[in-house]
Amino acid sequence: MAKVIMTCGKICAGKSTYAQKLRQERGGVILSVDEITLTLFGQDVGDAHDGYVERLEEYLFRKSLEIISIGVDVILDWGFWTRRERDYAREFYGGKGVEYEFRYIGVGDEQWRERIEKRNKEIAAGLSSGYVVDEGLAAKCNSIFEPPESDEPNLAAGE
Repeated sequence: MAKVIMTCGKICAGKSTYAQKLRQERGGVILSVDEITLTLFGQDVGDAHDGYVERLEEYLFRKSLEIISIGVDVILDWGFWTRRERDYAREFYGGKGVEYEFRYIGVGDEQWRERIEKRNKEIAAGLSSGYVVDEGLAAKCNSIFEPPESDEPNLAAGE
């Protein structure tokens, strides 16, 4: 039976890299909010970003059901930054009898800052795509992100 795997972690924690690794190991389809928003809007979404992300996540939840209905695993590559978001996903999939799990990608503060710096340099050099993580975005992430707690169901450690 097809399964939904959801990556959980801060921006620049390594979720997309881990999602690619899962895709190579298991097969499946990666659905990425960042990939779509960057393709459509680039870095310049501005104040509309959060609204677009919310609507896109709703769409990708529905699209994931289509994909798993044909027997293909789905990897949701976005942060699931809050317990509320993770609980919503549990209710959404659990209520439909869909097998799912979260993979938490946790990094320490120093490693996180190093990854942010590396990503920003790669983007500036045209070597990769992704959001530039300035101090404002890093602070926003830190203020919103709620690491998963040990009592959360269907949670496994990622790499």
